[in-house]
Amino acid sequence: MSRFTGFPLAGLDFYEDLEADNSKSFWTAHKHVYDTAVREPMAALIADLEPDFGTAKIFRPYRDVRFAKDKVPYKNHQGAFVSTGPSVGWYVQLGAPGLFVAGGVYATTPAQLARLRTTIDDEVRGPELEKILAKAVKSGYTVGGEQLKTRPKGYEADHPRIDLLRRKAITVGKEFGAPDWLETARAATEVRKSWQAMRPLVEWLTAVVGMHD
Repeated sequence: MSRFTGFPLAGLDFYEDLEADNSKSFWTAHKHVYDTAVREPMAALIADLEPDFGTAKIFRPYRDVRFAKDKVPYKNHQGAFVSTGPSVGWYVQLGAPGLFVAGGVYATTPAQLARLRTTIDDEVRGPELEKILAKAVKSGYTVGGEQLKTRPKGYEADHPRIDLLRRKAITVGKEFGAPDWLETARAATEVRKSWQAMRPLVEWLTAVVGMHD
């Protein structure tokens, strides 16, 4: 395994070109760029982060188009995910816009969602989550995750944490784009710092929804 030395800008250019020509012929002709400027640096990055966060899964570059209306064969980004439980953990992604990091729970089963809402409703644990998210926002992260347009059944519209109760997923993320350090080993330091900042959220969510149903 080679040491992580940064993400070459050729990787971003590769995805920009792929968005213009998402075809097997383009992929075959430029796969060497994907291998050297995207996949290999991503593998080196997650190897670098593994001692602090655990083993990551690098997602396949191919889209599952069996049931999709959009039949383009390749994803327009490369992601990797460290799981701390079902659908919970840390995420890093490279695409044409640059580097993106996130953490949290990106999907929930009905049982997980029920546990999440019960805990958000709790007068001790709920405010804990509010403080964790407020600190993340103050540090420049954006709160995301699918949410209902209306209140969930069983909860009042004027609940003090109704916005959190409406969420079916809770994540925080940051778009870094393509800063000068993206091509250097500092990129690993920045991802590590971000994931550390997200650790309170990931650990809170892992404790609540991280168990298998």
